[in-house]
Amino acid sequence: MAAQHRLFCPLQLIIVQVGPEQLYPFRFIFIPSDLLCACILGKIEEGSYVLLFHTPRKKWLAKVTQEKKLHTHLGIIDISATIGMEFGSAVRTTEGKLIFLIEPTIHDFIMKSERRTQIVYPKDLGYIAARTGLKNGSKVLEVGTGSGALATFMASIVKPDGHIYSFDVNPEFMEIARRNLDKAGMSQYVTLNQHDPHQGVDVRDADVAIVDLGDPWTVLDQVHDALKGSGAFVAICPTMNQIEKTATELKKSGYADIDCLELLIRNMEAREGMTRPSMRMIGHTTYLVFARKVQKLEERVEVAAEQEEDENDEE
Repeated sequence: MAAQHRLFCPLQLIIVQVGPEQLYPFRFIFIPSDLLCACILGKIEEGSYVLLFHTPRKKWLAKVTQEKKLHTHLGIIDISATIGMEFGSAVRTTEGKLIFLIEPTIHDFIMKSERRTQIVYPKDLGYIAARTGLKNGSKVLEVGTGSGALATFMASIVKPDGHIYSFDVNPEFMEIARRNLDKAGMSQYVTLNQHDPHQGVDVRDADVAIVDLGDPWTVLDQVHDALKGSGAFVAICPTMNQIEKTATELKKSGYADIDCLELLIRNMEAREGMTRPSMRMIGHTTYLVFARKVQKLEERVEVAAEQEEDENDEE
């Protein structure tokens, strides 16, 4: 077996003085170069993004470039001066307000994304990922690209071995989605197709299919063809009428394990001796419809509503 060599780099020169005239011989400290690289990671570089955090309600996502300054009601933030600083450091605006330099997560890129359409919010994104088994290597069909927030989130999970195939007919939305994906560094994991999915899609054996259209029931057959056996289906539905129609049609189109739900989230105001629920909360954002692809059959098994309720009670 060939020997593996590690490059060592000098890190620090140490000189020890004992008394006014006596010096001990200096010595170099060496560390492996790969560990040295790890030591300098976390630095803000030109071209990277930084989250400028003042409070949970006052924060900005900015690209770091030379001579760039951000004008805010808290004063001017000299973004170019952050080059070379470590994430987590603090700077002050021209008005003396404290700003922390935070390394953005995929959540930050999504919430600060450019948008012309309503996005799927993180409270729903996380459940979609858990419910569908989204993971590295997953092959995903997305019908309705919108602003690309959902594609950005899914790409961050399926990378590096998985891929998102997204379809939309609106060229303006596609361009916005492309910019948001580029900003988050996820473009290479997403293929954007300006194509009407009602005409069929050239995706097969997908693990997950997510439909974000006003009429998701109109593409159930096309999605059924694209999914692998027992693949996961998700529909994003803003209204109850949409989930009712979607669930009804799913039962006719080769899907099972149909489940409709809504997720609510409420923050807590955690203050010493004064902790209470927040007066504001993220209430309705969308309804989610889940199902699994199964074999299409000629007959349809009818289950009475009373029987379904009894089964739910037993669970």
